[in-house]
Amino acid sequence: MQYRRLGRSDIRVSAICLGTMTWGEQNTEAEGFAQMDYALDRGVNFWDVAEMYPVPPRKETYGRTETIIGNWFASRKRRDKVVLATKVAGPDERLTYIRDGKPRLNKAHIDAAVDASLKRLRTDYIDLYQLHWAERTTNAFGRLAYEPPKREDGTPLEETLAALADLVKAGKVRHVGLSNESAWGAMRYLALADAGKGPRMVSIQNAYGLLNRSFEVGLAEVAHREDCGLLAYSPLGMGMLSGKYLAGDPPGARLTLFKVFKRYRTPGGVAATEAYVKLAREHGLDPAQMALAFINSRPFVTANIIGATTLDQLQANIASIDLTLPPAVLDGIEAIHRQYTYPCP
Repeated sequence: MQYRRLGRSDIRVSAICLGTMTWGEQNTEAEGFAQMDYALDRGVNFWDVAEMYPVPPRKETYGRTETIIGNWFASRKRRDKVVLATKVAGPDERLTYIRDGKPRLNKAHIDAAVDASLKRLRTDYIDLYQLHWAERTTNAFGRLAYEPPKREDGTPLEETLAALADLVKAGKVRHVGLSNESAWGAMRYLALADAGKGPRMVSIQNAYGLLNRSFEVGLAEVAHREDCGLLAYSPLGMGMLSGKYLAGDPPGARLTLFKVFKRYRTPGGVAATEAYVKLAREHGLDPAQMALAFINSRPFVTANIIGATTLDQLQANIASIDLTLPPAVLDGIEAIHRQYTYPCP
C-alpha cells in the first residue's frame, strides 16, 4: 500500500480509501465487517462515510452505515488503526427527516450532526469531518455551466468555518475537509483559514474518474498547490467502467437495483465506457483496475475512494495500487478523453 499526507496535517492515509455507502442497503452488517477486516489487513487505513449513508438515502436507513462502522469499532477494538472520515449533510429537499427537515451548515446543525455521528460511530473523535456539499447554489452534481443563484446563499462560509473550529477545539474533530465543492469555494475557505478565521481544509472530495475528469479544470491546480488533495469518489462511475453493464444489467448490481442513478449511463458515457474497456482488454488489463490505476497516479489525488459489494471486487480494487500503466495505455486514455470529454459530469 502507498500512503500520502492528508493536506498539511501529520496524518498519512492509504492511497486507497474504503468507501462504505452500500453498507446497510446493498450490504449487510456482516458483509461490512468482512470488508473492514479485509481492507485493514491489507493496509487500507482510511475509511469514508457520511451521516446520510447508505445510498440511495431513505428515512428508514439514515445513519445505518455509521452504525455498522461503530459496531465494528466496538467489536474489533481497532479504532486507533483507522483514519475515519464522515460528512455533514447540507440543504436537500429530499432530506426532510434530517434534523428539522432543513439541514444547513450553521453551528446548530453542525453541532447536532457531529454529536449524532459520534454516537452512531461509537467513538469520541472524527479524524476528518467534511461538508458533504455546499449550502449555496453552485455547479455541482453533474452541472458544468454556472448560473447565478436564484436564492440567498444561506449560512456565510465564515460562520460554517467558525463552527468547525469549535469542533476542533473541543477535540471532537481533528481535521476538516470539503466535498462537492467548486474552485471558488475551496479557495475562499482556504483564504479564511489563512486569515486566522478557522481550520484549514485538508482535502476536497469530488467525483473524479475516466467518465468525469472535470476536476482537472481549475480544481486540480487548487488541490495540488494548496495541499488540499482530492479524495476521488465514483472512480468507476458506479461500476460502469468495469464493463459489466455493457451486455445488460447484472442481477443485484447497483444500477440494476436503483434506476435513479443515471449520471454515468448517458449515451456518451456508454460509448466512452466501451472505448475504455476495449483499450484495457487490448493491453491485457482488467478494465476496472486500469480505471483505478489512472486515478492512483494523478499528482493531485490524496486517495481513491473505492466501493465494493463483494470481497472479490474489493480485492481487485485494492490491488490496483500495484498497477503502473505503461505509456501506451496512458496515451490511449488521453485519446479517448479527447473524443469523449466529460461524458458524465
